[in-house]
Amino acid sequence: MIYNKLGQNGPEVSVICLGTMTFGEQNTEAEAHQQLDYALANGVNFIDTAELYSTPARAETQGSTERYIGSWLAGRSDRADMVIATKIAGDRPFANHIRQPLGFNRNQLEEALEASLGRLKTNYVDLYQLHWPNRNTNFFSQRGFKYDPDERWEDDFLDVLESMQDIINSGRVLHWGLSNETPWGLMRVLHLADKHGLPRPVSIQNPYSLVNRTFEIGLAEICMREGVSCLPYSPLAFGRLSGKYLKGQDKPESRLNKFPGQWTRYNGDNTKEAIARYLAIAEKHDLSLTQMALAFVNDQAFVSSNIIGATTLEQLQENIASAEVHLSRAVLSEIERVHNAIPDPAP
Repeated sequence: MIYNKLGQNGPEVSVICLGTMTFGEQNTEAEAHQQLDYALANGVNFIDTAELYSTPARAETQGSTERYIGSWLAGRSDRADMVIATKIAGDRPFANHIRQPLGFNRNQLEEALEASLGRLKTNYVDLYQLHWPNRNTNFFSQRGFKYDPDERWEDDFLDVLESMQDIINSGRVLHWGLSNETPWGLMRVLHLADKHGLPRPVSIQNPYSLVNRTFEIGLAEICMREGVSCLPYSPLAFGRLSGKYLKGQDKPESRLNKFPGQWTRYNGDNTKEAIARYLAIAEKHDLSLTQMALAFVNDQAFVSSNIIGATTLEQLQENIASAEVHLSRAVLSEIERVHNAIPDPAP
């Protein structure tokens, strides 16, 4: 397993991070524990969750993922060897069942953090993340920014930074990060943190894959120059980049079949065409598309850890094994040709 620094002053994390959003919806508690055991035994020390999970978001399963991780953590003596990350939900209608009001002020951060710590059965988290921006901006498959002159959001980043400083000082959070954030948002936070001597975010968790490389447009340079780690999610485009949907190997319980109204960004014709071309490259070079897609993400200089998810142990084994796969110049050149022809079909 390869290990990288998280941000400028964070811990060493495995290049593969175990994403857990299926725990409590597509995976039972016993299956979740089995995945956690396997990942840990194979060098993965980084586990990512959120108060929102499992997904799709609904009141009946909210917090179940953290509870499953907590029941696994309970009584273990090796907690200090793990890096546990979770997230607080921002103000969006699909999360209204979690808490009212939703947001990132001091009281909301305190309430959400204490609830997460209780479910996780730990007295601290290594990385606490803002799950998405509280303002209106382009994330969750929105390609462009459209300004709303009637927006009532006020810049609260300084308040968030001051609250995070106090939470970090309390010992309940070691580091903090952003998620689904834009270049402006990341730079605004870094500027205020440096100006006021407050803790910088060590990471940003955004989508990144062969069919969504929009992170490279602005955020990649910021991460490299400012020492912020990218934690890509959806590196397999919710299973599309395994090739199983193209080859007819998907099942009714496969995620995009089980939840047909969700994550439609991965269902477009351009996405399917791009993936067909990537599959041809993988087969030409005797690679599985899964491992080619993950290896491409693993080896990006701005990536510290790649957040994979699985519903079966077989999928998990293949995903973790991608840490040992490195793509040749020939493969990378062919990938670039597809990207140039069909850029970012699933933002």
